[in-house]
Amino acid sequence: MGVCKKTMGRVKVLLVDDHGPLRKALYEGLEATGSVQVIGEAATGKEAVARALELDMDVILMDVQLQDPQEGRRALSGVGAAVAIRRERPRTPVVFYSIQDDDEYYREFRAAGILTHYAYVRKSNYLLPSMLVPLLRDAVNGRSLVDPEIEDRVQEVRDLDEQSPRALLEPNELRVAELMAQGMTNEQIAARLTLHDKRAVSRTNGRIYAAWGLSENSVDDKVARARATLIYMLNRMVIWDENGVALVQGRRGEWVPLYAEK
Repeated sequence: MGVCKKTMGRVKVLLVDDHGPLRKALYEGLEATGSVQVIGEAATGKEAVARALELDMDVILMDVQLQDPQEGRRALSGVGAAVAIRRERPRTPVVFYSIQDDDEYYREFRAAGILTHYAYVRKSNYLLPSMLVPLLRDAVNGRSLVDPEIEDRVQEVRDLDEQSPRALLEPNELRVAELMAQGMTNEQIAARLTLHDKRAVSRTNGRIYAAWGLSENSVDDKVARARATLIYMLNRMVIWDENGVALVQGRRGEWVPLYAEK
């Protein structure tokens, strides 16, 4: 009979969290179980990658949201760090946890293509050390788990992306929409794309407006342009009622105001 890789002995863990007090509490709690040895710590995604490549750990326990003051918006999230680590150490086991509910984290996780040797759980449900130990062992042994609530949210994001307004545009139209959203004029867009006829941009704008339902209302080009910019930036379909109120679809498919009234 085969023996699981980590049925006996302490699991060696690299602990990654940007919140110092929580990281300390996790360190102490995991060590107190007697089943885990925390052999390294990291506070950022970049540091996690460096530590993972130098340590002989069994599994990584990592927060999904990782701030890095030096990197700012370019900071690696926990998912991004895991992808980078797995380039050098394929299928490195990782247990992710998060209290975040932002679509972008679920979108990044789905796009990462992580298939095995992981768990992804909500911080509020599974962060007790005694509950983490089985997840760490399962990840080491190749078993994966997605918290049901997170699985539902990943599916919601998948459904949203399949209905993405950007998916309705051809590549050249998408590029024009991107430059429009950056505030460029038609002339500037034509110059950037080295188009011989700047009227080509106007024609492309018309295709964008039609694809996004903006040509169905009697609005001038400036209004359509502003609305197209909002749709591009949100990457969500937006409609406007007769009073000019922007509406988006809620989770149950109903149209609700994009901006709450003050």
